[in-house]
Amino acid sequence: METALTRLAGIRHPIVQTGMGWVAGPRLVSATADAGALGILASATMTLDQLRAAIAEVRCRTDAPFGVNLRADAADAGDRVRVIIDGGVRVASFALAPSPELIAELKEAGVVVIPSVGARRHAQKVAAWGADAVIVQGGEGGGHTGEVATSVLLPQVVDAVRIPVVAAGGFFDGRGLVAALAYGAAGVAMGTRFLLTSDSPVPDAVKARYLAATVRDVTVTRAVDGLPHRMLRTDLVTALERSGRARGLLHAIRRAAGFRKLSGLTWRQMVRDGLALRHGKELSWSQVLLAANTPMLLRSAMVDGRTDLGVMASGQVAGVIDDLPSCAELVGRIMEEAEETRERLMALK
Repeated sequence: METALTRLAGIRHPIVQTGMGWVAGPRLVSATADAGALGILASATMTLDQLRAAIAEVRCRTDAPFGVNLRADAADAGDRVRVIIDGGVRVASFALAPSPELIAELKEAGVVVIPSVGARRHAQKVAAWGADAVIVQGGEGGGHTGEVATSVLLPQVVDAVRIPVVAAGGFFDGRGLVAALAYGAAGVAMGTRFLLTSDSPVPDAVKARYLAATVRDVTVTRAVDGLPHRMLRTDLVTALERSGRARGLLHAIRRAAGFRKLSGLTWRQMVRDGLALRHGKELSWSQVLLAANTPMLLRSAMVDGRTDLGVMASGQVAGVIDDLPSCAELVGRIMEEAEETRERLMALK
């Protein structure tokens, strides 16, 4: 199936595996790329040296194009852009809007720039700055998310920009792909669906928690870092929501102390990083510490398997997923379902 996305990224199928921290490493990305979709490395949880090594490992595993996701507001974003360029990466995606200067530097080197946004005005901004395409995530998506459903947000953005639009939030099968194409999108991006594959490095016990979840078990909370964050409801999430300011601060200090030991950061650096993540929001001190500590809360579950100590970012689609196919099986199934859906729609004429 050829679309503006497949032509732009050099892939066979209009499907993107999003850059999930601690999940989208070389194993998952290379498996996705080999399946003909666009795999994206998550670099925000990597050091520069780890990013270089991860890019090299993906290139050893596959000849197919892949991408790297990075935070536009990271202090070393410029250094990461140069690592991407030097590594011959095909696509750079951003969790936040990159500056015009970063976009220009990447495009001059021949790297395709695809920022992720959650509002029409943000899509218009990055399009005006020269982005090649944009991923638009509706409120159904996992992690930090907005309030507008994909079915409402997507057509707004498609009508507002002249670059390819990739739909994210609520997609998991071929029917969803066809629906996104009908809205005018050039493809779909999926996180939770790729997290729940046999190629995902997430511990089996954690995957089992996702598979057991119903739609009602996926919630949006501000208790973790003060920003809307879609995740599985756990005892930790409930405890954070019920904690008062003093108790919440105590929880945050305990967890931040553990993060400080692992990361080597000073308390001042942690608070500075937490403040930088506020995005203009009013946060309590416990939320500031948790904002700096959120990557480690995710790591506890996604790497260590400690669902009691960590959080599990999740799209609403976790409630309707019940299997763990390989990336090749998943992509093949989605494309087969999409073709069957198109044929069924054609028969209605």
